[in-house]
Amino acid sequence: MEALGLTATQIHAAGAYWTAREIAQQPQMWPQVVRLIAADKALASFLTPLLEDPQLRVVLTGAGTSSFIGECLAPALRRERAQRAAAMPTTDIVASPASALAPHEPTLMVHFSRSGNSPESVAALELAEQRIERCAHLIVTCNRHGELYRRASSARSAYAVLLPEACNDQSFAMTSSFSGMLLAAAVALRLVSADGTRAARLARLGAHVLASCVAELTSLVRAQFERVVYLGSSELKGLAREAALKMLELTDGKVVSVGEAPLGFRHGPKTVLDGSTLVVAFLSNDAYTRRYDLDLLAELRRDAVAGRVIALTNRMHLPEHSDTLVLAEDAAAGGADGAAGTPAEPLTDLELCLPYVVFAQALAMLRSLSLGLTPDSPNAAGTVNRVVQGVSIYPYGGAR
Repeated sequence: MEALGLTATQIHAAGAYWTAREIAQQPQMWPQVVRLIAADKALASFLTPLLEDPQLRVVLTGAGTSSFIGECLAPALRRERAQRAAAMPTTDIVASPASALAPHEPTLMVHFSRSGNSPESVAALELAEQRIERCAHLIVTCNRHGELYRRASSARSAYAVLLPEACNDQSFAMTSSFSGMLLAAAVALRLVSADGTRAARLARLGAHVLASCVAELTSLVRAQFERVVYLGSSELKGLAREAALKMLELTDGKVVSVGEAPLGFRHGPKTVLDGSTLVVAFLSNDAYTRRYDLDLLAELRRDAVAGRVIALTNRMHLPEHSDTLVLAEDAAAGGADGAAGTPAEPLTDLELCLPYVVFAQALAMLRSLSLGLTPDSPNAAGTVNRVVQGVSIYPYGGAR
């Protein structure tokens, strides 16, 4: 398998087989995920009465990368469905159940977990069952043998979505599992259309990143940046945090990385900038939000403190700059949702998370290789594991 300008021999020799494969397969995987969710009538029957309840509270939860799936979804859920939604890491729920779980509010817990075996993931479900009077669970996972998937059959009201086996990443860092679980939940919660045309557009954009951004990615890696800042607003803030974690994980902490919102970045985090810093801005497709993105982008370029500032966008009509990467849709495919010649409806920021994250994942893997690390197992000390270990879960005796 060749990927990102590397031959199969180079990938194997560098210990990057699974990471490279799982990054590269995503554009082909996304339409499969959409078809899986669209065909699941039992899932629709489970969710419909819940989502029609105006009093429903939705808690999107997971640990690490899985928690950032919820951070990407929550703004769209609040805006598009007027739903009371909160992204809440399982690590926060377990540490302080009384602060996180509302006993008397009807709640849908949406659990994200690649393996389904993280101690906090299982404990969060158990605590919700213990504390919340009316609680339903939507479990989105990649492992049919995981404890969380098994628990779906014993909870009071639960439904488990099992993603295709290819989403069950074998590498250290979550890549396919992140985008697969994000897309599955977005379609299930009716935030992204189940129309195959939309999935095809996303697949084309993801493939565009893998095929057309190799020279840019290689240039960024050769610059040997020691710090990376990812910026994004609303849904894209969750993505920025995930991108920062991916860089941190795959470089074994050797590259300091930060994820923040453009408006929040000025309030202290901007002090991280120096000549060894790369800034990557994920530009919004929302016209109002994008004005704030562009303001900060222009400011950073004027300041000329960071070593380099680049922007990713899906919009052609932006101020031109050599460091703006336009992820343009395939003109040969018409770029339209409907009849020939009909302008395509702009992709939402939630949808843009998918092609944007491929860029961030590829950058992190290539930077890992430049440091002489093995992306499939970058933590040489063995103190950080694919499935977290060493967590003690204590009995909770708090009343509802």
